[in-house]
Amino acid sequence: QVQLVESGGGLVQAGGSLRLSCAASGRTFSYYTMAWFRQAPGKEREFVAAITWSGGSIDYAASVKGRFTISRDGAKNTVYLQMNSLKPEDTAVYHCAAQRSGIRYSSSSYDYWGQGTQVTVSS
Repeated sequence: QVQLVESGGGLVQAGGSLRLSCAASGRTFSYYTMAWFRQAPGKEREFVAAITWSGGSIDYAASVKGRFTISRDGAKNTVYLQMNSLKPEDTAVYHCAAQRSGIRYSSSSYDYWGQGTQVTVSS
C-alpha cells in the first residue's frame, strides 16, 4: 500500500508560479512511476506529467510542456510539480498517482491516488 498526500496548491494570478508536492509513504517509493493528473469542474481527469522511478523517463501533456516540470526526491519520498507561467485554464484539482509500470497516460492505469490539492489561477 502507498499513501500519497499532496500540498502546495493555492490561488495565484495568471503568469505566476506554484510548486506542488506529493509525499509518499508505505511501500518502497523507489519502484513506482509517479504522475500528476488534474480535474477541472465538469471535466474528466487528465494527465499532466509523469516520471519513472529512476527519473530516466519523463513526459508531459502538450498543454503544459515548457511550463511545468516534474521531479522526484527519493530520499524524501516526494515528487514535485513546478508550475510556471500559469494560465486560468490550469485551474483544477491536482492529484498525484502511483503505479509500478512505465509511464502511462490513462488514470485507470494508476493504483494509488492522493486526495488532491486545489489550484486556482485568476485572470
